Amino acid sequence: MSDERPPQLPARLDPRLGRTAGAPTGGGHRVAVAVRALAGVLSVLLVAGSGWGWYLVRVAEASVNRTDAIPTTGNSDINGDGHAGQEMNMLLVGVDSRAGLTEQQIEEYATGDPDDLHNTDTMMLVHIPADGSAASFVSFPRDMYVQIPGHGKGKLNSAYAAGYDDVDGSDEEKRAGGARLLIQTISNLSGLQIDHYAEVNLLGFINLTSIVGGVDVDLCQPSDDTVTGAHFDAGPQTLTGSQALLFVRQRHGVGERSSDFDRVARQQVFIAGMLRNLLSSDLMLNPNKQRQVVEQVGSSVTLDRGLDIFTLAAQMQGVQPGSITFQTIPGLTDASVDGVSVLQLPPAQVLTDFFADLTTEPEPAADPAPAQAPATVAPAQVTVSVLNGSGVSGAAAGAAEDLATAGFVASSGGNAPASATTTITHRTGDDAAAATLAARVPGAAVAVDDTLAPGTVALVLGTDFNGVGQPVTAAAPTSAPVVPDSYVNPERTAADTSCIN
Repeated sequence: MSDERPPQLPARLDPRLGRTAGAPTGGGHRVAVAVRALAGVLSVLLVAGSGWGWYLVRVAEASVNRTDAIPTTGNSDINGDGHAGQEMNMLLVGVDSRAGLTEQQIEEYATGDPDDLHNTDTMMLVHIPADGSAASFVSFPRDMYVQIPGHGKGKLNSAYAAGYDDVDGSDEEKRAGGARLLIQTISNLSGLQIDHYAEVNLLGFINLTSIVGGVDVDLCQPSDDTVTGAHFDAGPQTLTGSQALLFVRQRHGVGERSSDFDRVARQQVFIAGMLRNLLSSDLMLNPNKQRQVVEQVGSSVTLDRGLDIFTLAAQMQGVQPGSITFQTIPGLTDASVDGVSVLQLPPAQVLTDFFADLTTEPEPAADPAPAQAPATVAPAQVTVSVLNGSGVSGAAAGAAEDLATAGFVASSGGNAPASATTTITHRTGDDAAAATLAARVPGAAVAVDDTLAPGTVALVLGTDFNGVGQPVTAAAPTSAPVVPDSYVNPERTAADTSCIN
């Protein structure tokens, strides 16, 4: 394999630079769980670097379904067109299509109400930087109350159904219409252009979990879902088939607040486990499993017409679990609209800042300047006035005596306002004198005070002072403010195997 840097995405990967017309293929469906799409699309990435990998990806290219999912309007980027052909945003969805399932499998896998097959349960956006070195996944809970272009406000999971119903034509054309309206809704919400679209059907997800030998997850506590009957013990366990499907759907009997956020957390952990399996040496060194994965991808994945699997795979072949992150829209809160429970969006600026941070390309790290020790002088050249803000009687006099013993010209200056922080102040230009004193009071704060006499340094003792020659007590770390009633899913990587509720 070449040591050269993976190539940037070429212009043909970006749908703004030209699309091929055509109709999608596949049966009727309801978009369901984004984990299924991720597993199918990224399964081809691990085989891109060899002749065998080239062959397998071409097999997938030849058999994968295609759809006209990318809209020509209502899908723009607040950052402008600068990322065209370089960084990429993809929308991942899952499909509850019953195509290929037996009646027994339909019952076993609880595919849902056959009359409600077009609402999306969960969606994910994946952002890939231009150098292909990482991937960031953002979950969009289905109950988010959002603006759906042309349809007013509603839950996010209704956008696909609305787009499906807007189209007069074949089922294939209507499903493409559903995907386009969903993309427009996500673009409107995030301010980002969605460049590509991928979905995987239910049977593909079930089969893929079996091919990779199941997926390992770890639960901090047991859970029982009285709605679906799902039961999971606490501790590490391997899930496959119907158990895997129940796990990524579960949102009842989980944690303190049974919600879509609990389901999102399960999906993210499951995806991480799936990726660890797909990128493991067990699969990387097993051509038979590689072939099975790629054949499954070809039979169960639907992509937009502009996505080149081979080029994407080549670009991302160096991605490792530690550089794949999972996040959720921040600041969502419970609300009720006409008696229906929804997730209310945070202020617009919160979303703007979140997605701006997500898509900001990191600046190249500058070479750090060599560290230089601060200039000092002999203690005998430093006049120190010690002031007591610690509240301990006699502290200033004792510190002044200790400093005098160490060679400083030191005296007690009396009391100072109460302070939690020991501080050294000095006049502009007396940095060396301040540095000499700071070496005897490690950790003290240093500040400039031009009201001091030239050559005089003040030492204000705070409650953190422990004596001359001793470091001050380190301040306790401050925790981030908690937003009341706001759901928060901490960011985690695909390498994180810690337990969840």
